[in-house]
Amino acid sequence: MRFADIGQQLRAYRLESGLRAEEIAARLGVSRAALYRYEKGEVIKLDTIRRLAELLKISPLSLLGIGVEYFARPVGFLERLRQVEEQADQILLVGGAVCFQTLTEAFEGALAEAWAEISDTANDRTQARAAADQALGMLASRRRLFQSRKPTIIGILSEGQLRRFLLDGVAAGLPLPERTRARCRSAAIAEAEAMAGLMESVPIGIQLGLTAGPDPAGSFMVLRGRERAHVVASPFPPDAAPNGGIGVAMITAADDAVAVHQRVAESAWRDALKGAAAATRVRELVAEARARG
Repeated sequence: MRFADIGQQLRAYRLESGLRAEEIAARLGVSRAALYRYEKGEVIKLDTIRRLAELLKISPLSLLGIGVEYFARPVGFLERLRQVEEQADQILLVGGAVCFQTLTEAFEGALAEAWAEISDTANDRTQARAAADQALGMLASRRRLFQSRKPTIIGILSEGQLRRFLLDGVAAGLPLPERTRARCRSAAIAEAEAMAGLMESVPIGIQLGLTAGPDPAGSFMVLRGRERAHVVASPFPPDAAPNGGIGVAMITAADDAVAVHQRVAESAWRDALKGAAAATRVRELVAEARARG
């Protein structure tokens, strides 16, 4: 058994459960320090894995990294995604309005403001703010990880989803005051303009394209590392609120899943707009968004 991998998955599923570390430790009959040691990769008995799986309401196979991992809360999913990205040398993205790894500070700033606004109207403001800070910390950690590792990025973005992103702005769907919503729309425009620049200049290690036809039926990523590859499919966009909406994200390293998603991605890349053509189309969408005010 790969105890370091089990520890990483344990942490992600603990966050997914919403239980505090001390609650899980107490039910398991161990100290909180012992639980944290398990999360850091200390040897763990199969019986303990079974009991943890019961507490977290998952299959023991999920903790062992066998089969498909499911997440219904963005916070648990983001932690597990960060772990997978930590081992990835190539990230292949299909669908969505943006490529998270290429986002600028404008996106993060608008998102922080939007989440702060929502937290201040929550019944438990302290808990809501803590959840927002935790989610922002995870996003920042993923951005730092990308800057240090510099994996190859190939992204095929959706024209339809980009148009909606420009219409609604960052943190779409949240009931924000018009001042904050305007800031979020401005940030979306800034991101699209930066994206067009990347498409045109094609910096080393980053290739972005744009689907010209119907939206992809669902967004997914294929992340390849030296030892294995993972498929990640998620209904949660990068700016999903910490407590999210209704949806289930999926991560698997099954060879057949990786192979079929890879084939679909390669086909999408062949048909996508690239380079100057993609940049021109993105700028046309930005001009439409500006005209709408």
